[in-house]
Order: sequence, then structure tokens, then C-alpha cells
Amino acid sequence: MPIDGNTRAEEGTPTYVTRFDGVRVPATAYRPVWLDSLADDVTIEGSAMNGVVQGAEAVRSIVTSIRTLYESQEFNFAGPYGENGFLEDYTAQVRGGGQIGNVVLVSRNAAGQAQHIVANYRPRTILLHLSRLIGEQLAGTPYGEHFATSAPE
Repeated sequence: MPIDGNTRAEEGTPTYVTRFDGVRVPATAYRPVWLDSLADDVTIEGSAMNGVVQGAEAVRSIVTSIRTLYESQEFNFAGPYGENGFLEDYTAQVRGGGQIGNVVLVSRNAAGQAQHIVANYRPRTILLHLSRLIGEQLAGTPYGEHFATSAPE
């Protein structure tokens, strides 16, 4: 699925992506603006966590925490998906770990706010490393219990 027909750099990396609010920006300047448009009862779940977390403050804390653990991030795609969805596909360099890929599906409610977020990370080894880092960073918060906290034995 092309982002914008002929707007790819020579390496095949998109040069522009479409944000949640429909604005096209250079891929290097992209940030998930859906974080600024969360429903009060938004939920998040994903392969790096156990269970589902609900609430705008919780989602914002978790996503912000994860982004601080990335040394770099490159978007392959960000844009509308279906009638009420938004999709992000990116790779990131995780601090002390390696490269991880992630596909994020954001479902919008009738008001256009992010209602449900699902994040699917790969590969598993880096996913577990990232989950431990998130767990350590969020330890002592109500959200920390959804992530790993120590290296496997």
C-alpha cells in the first residue's frame, strides 16, 4: 500500500506519511498525534504487555515511556486504514537491545478519537527486552505490572 505514489526516497523509505489528523508530514518529522486525541476510556494492548490497560493517562504514559526507549525510529507507513482505523508500521532501535518492528492499529470512535490501540512487536527476543525496559521504567506505577521486570532465568 503506497503512502503517496511517487514520494519514496531512493532506498524505498517513504518521504512523507499521513498523520492521524490527516496532515501529511515528512516521515522524519512524524510523531503519533493520536496521543493528543485519546478517548477518556481508550484501551491499549499488545505483544509486549500482559492484559489491557484503559484510560487516556495510562495510554499516554505507556506510549511516552516506550518512545523514550528508542534510540531511533523509522516509519514505513502511517495513515488511514479502513473507515475508522489508523495504521503505523515502523522499525526502531531499542536501547541496549537491537532493532524491533512494530505495527500499531488505532481504532477511532464516532468522535474521531483514538478508542483502542493494538501494538504488535517483532522479533520476540527484542520484544521481551523492550517489555523488561518498560517494566523497569514504569515500576511503582499502576501500569508497570503489565510488563516484564527481570531477565528470564
